[in-house]
Amino acid sequence: MQPSEEIKSKLDVVDVIKEYIQIKPAGTSFRGLCPFHNEKNPSFMVSPEKQIWHCFGCAKGGDIFAFVMEIEGITFAESLRMLAQKAGVKLEHQNPKLASQKNRILDIIEISAKHFYDNLQGKGGEKAQEYLTGRGLKDEIIEEWEIGYSKESWDDLFNYLKKQGFNENEIFLAGMTVKRDKMSGFYDRFRGRIMFPIKDINGNTVAFTARVMPGGDDKQGKYINSPQTPVYDKSKLLFGLDKAKIEIKKKELAVLVEGQMDVITAHQHGFRNIIASSGTSLTVEQINLLKRYSTNIALAFDMDNAGEMASERGMKTAMQMDMNIKVVEVPNGKDPDECIKQSPEVWEKAVEDAKPMMQYYFDKVISKLNLENIEHKRQAVRKLLPIIGELSSKIEQDYWVKSLSELIDIQEYVLRETLAKALSAKTSKKEFGRAEKKTEPIADRSEERSSQILLALLLKFPNLIEVAVNRIQPDQLIGRDSQDLYRSVIIFYNNIVETHNDLEAVETEISYKKLRNWLENEFGTENANSEPQTRLLEKVAVLGDCDFVDYEPDQAMGEMLRILSVLKKNHLNLRMREIEKMISQAEKEKDSGSINELMKEFKLLTDEMRNTSHNS
Repeated sequence: MQPSEEIKSKLDVVDVIKEYIQIKPAGTSFRGLCPFHNEKNPSFMVSPEKQIWHCFGCAKGGDIFAFVMEIEGITFAESLRMLAQKAGVKLEHQNPKLASQKNRILDIIEISAKHFYDNLQGKGGEKAQEYLTGRGLKDEIIEEWEIGYSKESWDDLFNYLKKQGFNENEIFLAGMTVKRDKMSGFYDRFRGRIMFPIKDINGNTVAFTARVMPGGDDKQGKYINSPQTPVYDKSKLLFGLDKAKIEIKKKELAVLVEGQMDVITAHQHGFRNIIASSGTSLTVEQINLLKRYSTNIALAFDMDNAGEMASERGMKTAMQMDMNIKVVEVPNGKDPDECIKQSPEVWEKAVEDAKPMMQYYFDKVISKLNLENIEHKRQAVRKLLPIIGELSSKIEQDYWVKSLSELIDIQEYVLRETLAKALSAKTSKKEFGRAEKKTEPIADRSEERSSQILLALLLKFPNLIEVAVNRIQPDQLIGRDSQDLYRSVIIFYNNIVETHNDLEAVETEISYKKLRNWLENEFGTENANSEPQTRLLEKVAVLGDCDFVDYEPDQAMGEMLRILSVLKKNHLNLRMREIEKMISQAEKEKDSGSINELMKEFKLLTDEMRNTSHNS
């Protein structure tokens, strides 16, 4: 037994916390005023059953070590020594774990990549090879990027991996298979597709993007990707960064494109500082990855997309994190792949001439306005001033305020006053939000709160997980942490069902403690993905003990179905609003084909919304 676990087995969290603050019984839990922020109404809860605490006011929480570290202002090692002495536990050096399930999953994905590559080179891979050579890829670049082919078979990879000594559950957890209905077996996730391995920063293959063969069945989509697994989170990876990082550092520039073929073609032609994101949005994790090698980014997206980037959240985050962002204007609206193959010199010149993001956005906005018109001047201010406010550098802010002043012939002090008011209001709103959170124990938005209640119910009543999994997807929850924790619950649940081959085992095997231990084993306690999930797990565990302590199973089922309806309606509403915007844009461009497709999807969503409302 680890020393920390031995200490926790000998010390009760309630007794430890009572040495510092007054807490009183509240049902099966304990409640008191939080020692970490000022409050009049107690929002600090302690769960003796789960041996954890959580404050619904300031969102702090954890086990006895977290409490002692926070209240004493000491490190984990210091809290370990302090509590070990209290518990009478002798501390000794412990050897780290030698193996983990993550290593098995990485082995499965690496072996799958080799199998797909062999398929491409062997009998049956001729059409896939023709497509790749038709796209201009040479044999050596196909080998370097380990591009492969998945056979048109339901179980080719599954059977191959089983022969390599992996079990059904491991293959499923690696994302390489899909579970059949009613848990009656598995089938290959990727069939009859060209396979592009996705690697992490260290060059480990962690996932795949799979392109349908030309003329093949694309009902699942032209491209499908690996699901999130213990080793793969698309928000934390950039395609090609493992191969591009040295050149990015050397050239002090990362060129970001949309497609993986853009990246591979660029590398084949010697442009090796090119990488791709999963979509056009950059996450904080991806920006932090890039900052290891360069603070300069050049965006080579479709120009319509690039025009929206300055106001998009990912770019605002990049701007706030001191990234220097430029936009590459590829001539004649070509994508990088096409431009590079036709004329590498034109591509090179386009990257050299990339405009600063703010300059590009200024040009885009101003080109559509008549600056002799006062209303158009107001529009310029409304569109450009908020973006200027996102810049982290005061020097850059000053430069672009002056530029805007000259363009619209409005005195600088007027713009500066307007900007100062906007920034002040933004800061006040943030401060107000913090104050609200301190005075109100639970201040989440209703949908985000619903997501957390759903997780609390699933933890309190594990037998509900089977129903939830079949009715709602992770991306239909609100809040990134809730989505991540729900994905982990699903993986953990599938792991238990497959290991025990018995649904009844779920009730005894799924618990707060076992799920937390599993999370820490999967991600590691120092992994950035571990802390948000374990903190939220603590919160929903305490929430479940507080809110659902007297619930009968049928009451819990009814509450869960109500929440699922709320979340699905919210998700459908968001998607319908997105489609309405896309239809509006397609109408402006007189794109009848897109309009018809979007209208079909809108009707399907409307029908689904009607069914959801009818069944709720």
